[in-house]
Amino acid sequence: MEKLYDSGKARAIGVSNFSSKKMEDLLAVARVPPAVNQVECHLIWQQDKLRKLCHSRGVHLSAFSPLGSPGSPLPGIISVLSNPIVISVAEKLQKTPAQVALRWGLQMGQSILPKSTNEARIKENFDIFDWSIPKDLMAELSGIKQACLKSQHMFLPMSHVIDLSSMFVTSTTWK
Repeated sequence: MEKLYDSGKARAIGVSNFSSKKMEDLLAVARVPPAVNQVECHLIWQQDKLRKLCHSRGVHLSAFSPLGSPGSPLPGIISVLSNPIVISVAEKLQKTPAQVALRWGLQMGQSILPKSTNEARIKENFDIFDWSIPKDLMAELSGIKQACLKSQHMFLPMSHVIDLSSMFVTSTTWK
């Protein structure tokens, strides 16, 4: 990727699903640091350590699933949109829980990538730019119990990867 960046064929390098450990490992060896790390991040999984690391190293955090996964609740875990703290903050601000969740992401300095096919919800999702969540309510949101579906090792460590390159024919003339 760094060669593509150097050649001008890529204007930036991005990574996805890098934990704070994987990000630290990458930043220790990368000549060109990633511009962005796209990860699942929302009020139930705030990724505070990763967000702080990325911010301190100039790597933008892009949050997919900023509303959690409303259609697929996990056993024993209250969804973002039905969390009592989120609902309470939404009522105080006269906003929806989804708007509070999205606005929280923006105020935390990350880009957010909400998904909806419902026209009314899409319009509602855009109504988050002309207001803000006060500090005291941001503190309440920061106190939400955190939950993560995946283990910290979502992907295999490099020590478990097998080099299969010898099984393939390569040619330097192929473009």
